[in-house]
Amino acid sequence: MTEHEATADLDEAGDGIGIEIGDHTHRVRDAVRSGSPSAVVAAVKALDWQTIWLVAIVCIAVSMVVAAMAALNTALSSIAEDIDATAGQQTWILDGYTLALAALLLPAGALGDRIGRRGVMIAGLMLFSFASLLAIFVDGPVQLIGTRILAGAAAALVMPTTLSLITSNVPENKRALSISIWSAVAGVGAIAGFFVSGVLLQFFSWKSIFIAFAAAAFATALICLTIGTSKDADPGRFDWPGTVASVLGVFLVVFGLLEVPTHGWTNPVVVVALIGGLVLIAAFVFIELRVRNPLLNVRLFTNRAFGGGSLSVLLQFFASFAIFFLILQQLQLVFGYSALKSAVALFPLLIGTGVFSLVGNYVAVRYHSLRFVVGFGVLLAGLGILLMGLIDYDSYWVLAAFLFISATGIGLAAAPSTTAIMSNTPLDDQGVGSAVNDTARELGAAIGIALTGSIVAAGYGNLIGPTADAARSALGNPATGGNPEAGAQAAEGITNSLAGATKVAESITAQASAPGVPAEQAGHLQQLAHQISEGANAAFISPMQTSCLILGVILIVGAGFLTWFTPRRIVAEVADAS
Repeated sequence: MTEHEATADLDEAGDGIGIEIGDHTHRVRDAVRSGSPSAVVAAVKALDWQTIWLVAIVCIAVSMVVAAMAALNTALSSIAEDIDATAGQQTWILDGYTLALAALLLPAGALGDRIGRRGVMIAGLMLFSFASLLAIFVDGPVQLIGTRILAGAAAALVMPTTLSLITSNVPENKRALSISIWSAVAGVGAIAGFFVSGVLLQFFSWKSIFIAFAAAAFATALICLTIGTSKDADPGRFDWPGTVASVLGVFLVVFGLLEVPTHGWTNPVVVVALIGGLVLIAAFVFIELRVRNPLLNVRLFTNRAFGGGSLSVLLQFFASFAIFFLILQQLQLVFGYSALKSAVALFPLLIGTGVFSLVGNYVAVRYHSLRFVVGFGVLLAGLGILLMGLIDYDSYWVLAAFLFISATGIGLAAAPSTTAIMSNTPLDDQGVGSAVNDTARELGAAIGIALTGSIVAAGYGNLIGPTADAARSALGNPATGGNPEAGAQAAEGITNSLAGATKVAESITAQASAPGVPAEQAGHLQQLAHQISEGANAAFISPMQTSCLILGVILIVGAGFLTWFTPRRIVAEVADAS
């Protein structure tokens, strides 16, 4: 083969698989021109190490922004006590991050495509570090919510660019494995957040969580200078109308869903937000079908691999975050686990998702079985959750088995779904394709939390009445030395949530153990605390099981649809009509 032919073949191969390898492309070409076989081998080996380095860095970045969504759950009670946050403010300390992240993903992905994905990721990491650092200086809940919204906006700059840097810079023969690793890390990032924050809280205050995020983001931003970049060669005019419609539409839908567990589906604010958001999303589709350079080519959803992959990702995170919402409460408030022990108890999710993300993509790519892997994975996830609703258990190991079954299914479906989305997105729009993947994740998570939260809240409220009345009567009866105001406050705390009931029971137990309390009165108080705990646990477990049944059925029906709708191949061939 002549030098010219070898170079031409390299050019053609690079164009055919639609990737940019940056400096390493030139290294390989220069090696071919030199005529030295050892130089060619050295260049290819260098490319392998560069791929490993790139995947490692972007996985660190994505794990950080995913962990930040979950980390504060374990520290929320300490934060609320320190800065006097109300229940509503506590909700927005958690949800402000998610809301900003979900709303800004699409335009942030498009920005990376236009001006360079590495540069946007570095800017996002620096802003994330700054927002995390600001959080340690706040002296009120409103300020902390503001820093969380800023961190969410920064995360929106980071998250799409991590995946698009892989799909646009990694050679095709290594891309499936790289996406599998990315999917595994992104899938277990929330559990890592629970674990790291639990460890830090064992030794330090809640501010240590933000310090850790700030330091890690800053260090990662500096390391990102060592990787290559990529961008759209001819981006055209920026789609401002589509951007405004998408941001406002996703914002309102996610806002409405996040408010459902607290206010219910019929609350006017929830109804207006959801309807307004859906109208704006419809307007976004209308705009995108007519503009010359759309923010998102919505016709991509008619590609069955792209559309099926997006739906699969939504269902996976619908299941994952609903399970987080339910199981963390069960572990901490029913089983009595600490924050750190609860995080360790979620390791079956981490193992199942992490290991089977690699298996699922291999099978889907190697045997052209996207339809089977995605459908079976979502089915298995639904089966694991369904078993949680059908079978009564009081042992952690039974729960761990159910979690592992569900996590195995999510892991099998995760990487092939993401690969299907990215493989059917044009090279120049990889950032937007990644943003679609991430937006499906956020919408799925919000829907899962909204559905389970509303079911549990309604069921708990219907069942907790007798327990609250008993506490009101026992603590508020002046004839037995009670205080009506104290009885009313205890009943309100019990009625609000399982966490509130647990706090009331702990307070009564502490009161019973106080010096000078007569033995007979202490015995009555201990009995009341036990009655409250048992009643609240029963009022939580029943709607929790109902939630699991509904979640499981939705996933099983979704698995059936995906098996019918999704094609066999990740990238369909013309001759493949399946």
